[in-house]
Amino acid sequence: MVQTVQPIDTRSRALGKIESLMHAISADNTLPQRTIAVMPAYNAAQTIERTLRDFPEGVVDEVILVDDCSTDNTVEVAKSLGMTVIEHKQNGGYGANQKTCYEHALQRGADFVVMIHPDYQYDSRVIRAALDFIKLGICDVVLGSRIRTRREALQGGMPVYKYLANRVLTTIENIALGQNVGDFHSGFRAYSRQVLEKIPYENNSDDFVFDSQFLAQAVHFGFRIGDIPVPVRYFDEASSINFRRSAQYGLGTLGVLAQFHLHRMDIWKNQMFLDPSEGAAE
Repeated sequence: MVQTVQPIDTRSRALGKIESLMHAISADNTLPQRTIAVMPAYNAAQTIERTLRDFPEGVVDEVILVDDCSTDNTVEVAKSLGMTVIEHKQNGGYGANQKTCYEHALQRGADFVVMIHPDYQYDSRVIRAALDFIKLGICDVVLGSRIRTRREALQGGMPVYKYLANRVLTTIENIALGQNVGDFHSGFRAYSRQVLEKIPYENNSDDFVFDSQFLAQAVHFGFRIGDIPVPVRYFDEASSINFRRSAQYGLGTLGVLAQFHLHRMDIWKNQMFLDPSEGAAE
């Protein structure tokens, strides 16, 4: 007796699965989720448009530019491009600029926040890829790594001293913080809303070491950090700090790592690593 085997309609099953998935998504009252890109800006008039032009279509709902008292027409250019512009009344520094960026992004309902320098140094086409890692629940923080290979970094124009300093500092930070990140000092970062709500970044420096403090806080509060390669460009209009400021930043970063471990060992408590909710309860 020959049995007739009915072919499995894999397409029907796939469509049924998709239908169930879409039903579950439509029932999720947290959707649609809102993505806001923020740009901490200072004298970026010549590069804002190029940076914005490379944004993938349909990924970002709003772009906020915070101007830190630029001496050029950064504000006018940003407004002409339809960006939401926040102006500092006085120059507060790179860290202070980011604080304003995140404060306004949260106020405007962001579920995901992408921070990218408006100097066209970082390739904004990878925004979608960075966000996908967060939306899939793989990471809470995603950094854009400028250093996929040594050749690419140097051919892209990164000064040799900066490359060497980056490699040394990143290695030390990975060991000290128990991570495996390719570039701790990137100006391209993506966060979930939960990260920005939990981390007390208001207590951080108003200077460049803000970035190092933020990542140490992310580790302390248990957030998952990952990275993706991002092409970079070094040219005259791209912002860059000089050797003296770079050295200060490096020493400041080492200080952050010391504070991180002193706090963890209950030797010296630091406000950067105190849970805001617990502090309120006390």
